[in-house]
Amino acid sequence: MLIRIVSILFPVFAITALGYFVGRRMRPDLSHANKLNMDVFVPALVFGALVGKDFRLGEYLPLLFATVVIIVGSGLAGWAVARAAGIATKTLVPPMMFNNCGNLGLPLAVLAFGESALAPAVVMFVVSNVLHFSYGAWLLDHHTKLTTVWRSPSILATIAGLAVGFLGIEVWPPLLMSIEMVGDISIPLMLFALGVRLADSRISAVGFGVFGAVLRPVVGMALAWSLLQVLDLPAREQALVLVYGALPPAVLNYMFAERYGQEPDKVASMVLIGNLAAVVFLPIALALVLD
Repeated sequence: MLIRIVSILFPVFAITALGYFVGRRMRPDLSHANKLNMDVFVPALVFGALVGKDFRLGEYLPLLFATVVIIVGSGLAGWAVARAAGIATKTLVPPMMFNNCGNLGLPLAVLAFGESALAPAVVMFVVSNVLHFSYGAWLLDHHTKLTTVWRSPSILATIAGLAVGFLGIEVWPPLLMSIEMVGDISIPLMLFALGVRLADSRISAVGFGVFGAVLRPVVGMALAWSLLQVLDLPAREQALVLVYGALPPAVLNYMFAERYGQEPDKVASMVLIGNLAAVVFLPIALALVLD
């Protein structure tokens, strides 16, 4: 079991570590690469997964519901803890709600459970992304226009993929293969970019960072386990839900905090330490779900 967990997690952390060391040594500017990833490669990944022959949206509604409950439940737990501990709610709640289901979640799902896990993992990623760019942005600035979320290429790719599937349109196989090949660029680039981003981050609020880094996966896994007691999900999706709950805060939380001036140093510490702590919590989650 230990060897299996190490073999699953090694590519994830190896590519992230490569990005970290390259980031420390060469200081590359990945702004254009990240924009290409979010505007081209990730939408291609999403579209390719949604138009696959095995994708049926109706089958994933319970998974969609579980994802929303974990996001909302983590936010409520973060709000309660922040109020009790005297922490600014806008600082703690978003990193509690929105985890790293893109950079870490998507590659981990494929490595741990195979290519068939990509479609349900994409569903969870899309749900989290929609809520992050809408409610997450509004939470930090109530003047944010929620309509802008629909301009996101990933959301447009989701709508297009669902429409193609709903209408029963079969994408020409060579075209679909081309789209999937473009989408395959996104996962290693996500991991590499995560490492580079972590190399740029600085830990200035260690206590808060450690506190948030532990609280996020503990609450997430507790919510996931509770949901699995009442929801009848296939075994693969049960595993995805528990692993999703264990994921650390998304790097995007730091970018949002910096943009809206919401204690970015504290959020950066929580994100950095949280992603480092993933070496502890993700093996625990995998040990619970792997046979």
